[in-house]
Amino acid sequence: MSLQKKTISGLIWNFTQQFSVQLIGFCITMILARILLPAEFGLIAMLTVFIAIGNSLLESGLASSLIRSSDLGQEDYSTVFFFNLGGSIVLYAIIYLLAPLIASFYHQDVLTLILRVYALDFIINAFYGVQNARLTKEMNFKIQMKIQIPAVLIGGLLGVFLALQGYGVWSLVWMGLFQSFLSTVMHWIYSGWTPSFVFSKRCFKRHFYFGYKMTLTGLLDILYRNIYVLIIGKYYSVVQLGFYSRADSASQLPIANISAVINKVTYPMFASIADDDLRLKMVYKRLMQQVIFWNTPILILLAVIGEPLFRFLFTDKWLPAVPYFQILCIAGIMYPLHAYNLNILKVKGRSDLILKLEFIKKSICVVGILCVFPFGIYGLLYFQLMFNFIGYYINSIYSGKLINYPIGEQIIDIIPMIATSVFAGILCYLADTLCFSTLQLLDVTRIIIDGLFFSLIYLASSSILRLAPIHDFKQLILKR
Repeated sequence: MSLQKKTISGLIWNFTQQFSVQLIGFCITMILARILLPAEFGLIAMLTVFIAIGNSLLESGLASSLIRSSDLGQEDYSTVFFFNLGGSIVLYAIIYLLAPLIASFYHQDVLTLILRVYALDFIINAFYGVQNARLTKEMNFKIQMKIQIPAVLIGGLLGVFLALQGYGVWSLVWMGLFQSFLSTVMHWIYSGWTPSFVFSKRCFKRHFYFGYKMTLTGLLDILYRNIYVLIIGKYYSVVQLGFYSRADSASQLPIANISAVINKVTYPMFASIADDDLRLKMVYKRLMQQVIFWNTPILILLAVIGEPLFRFLFTDKWLPAVPYFQILCIAGIMYPLHAYNLNILKVKGRSDLILKLEFIKKSICVVGILCVFPFGIYGLLYFQLMFNFIGYYINSIYSGKLINYPIGEQIIDIIPMIATSVFAGILCYLADTLCFSTLQLLDVTRIIIDGLFFSLIYLASSSILRLAPIHDFKQLILKR
């Protein structure tokens, strides 16, 4: 199969996988949000950063090294597997001991036991990390879809059942653990790979040299993405954190789908053409335009329909989260391109540069947060919005130099898609505010009308302007 066909097939299967998993997960969360209280979601949100840091340390960037490397053998995979497994046990022991201190930090004693149970996820995930990396390297997203959909669905149904039985926050904990357990079992069944009892120091050093820089980069990114949760959880109420967590999760539905698809597919694809800068630039440009073309209008539309959407999906008790959601939607416009830019640096073997960039960006972030902290939650949210654009600018400067695609040229290539989306969003907002919201329509009716009105304006404007992504998308479909 040619690279183009393999890439298109990977995009389709990976998007189907991501969209299906996210949609199922979102539906499960929607049901749970109607049963549970915002404070119970806030408790789980408080632990997110610690679980994410643990998983990042566990993975150690070695999976990225496996994906980018070519001459791999059983020794390489088995070495990474046993390192992950041993590391997961050590990490769990550390988290077990630190749990009371973390609970004290948030002034929530109940978090001690919750974290000690929830952290078992480290050990469970260690059993399938290598199998998942192999499937990603092979761009076998069809198998990954067969694994993730049942795991999310069955685990989600367990969570709903426990919530209905009055288990409260524990329904979220057991749901997460059971989903990881099912995913592990099915990875072993479907991947076709099992470890050998070997551990090679040579293989470990090879992957660790690339991976440790990626780990430090990942830790910085995790701390940045969760610093708002830490601050809100520490200095504001658990209910406010619950609202923020729900707004962030809802805004991440389209963002996570698009960014995860692009990241998974482009990394192995870029790796295969890493030595051809001209081709790399061409592919990079076309995919970047496609991402902006689809991601931007979806997020702007969601921001416009935020109020009726939250009332329809989660009931009135979640309406205080709507302003958070609208700001986070706009902040997410450039987010998928962050991973996309970093993939260029990865395939060029510049993990040192990635670490340097992350250090620069996170230093700016910390200073910015200290400046806006006196302005409360909205100060933090507006800074988060602004910093996503700053982060993209910094990433693009360095990745652009490697493939001779300067930041100015990149901005010129994506401005038409962003401007068209903003134009459609303004017209839709005016129509909704002046007409649709005054007709006393049902929320679902208002959502549908807004969606159709926005789509008509956006697609018509894009066709009139003959935006490049429309032509490229048609060509991709016709060539299949």
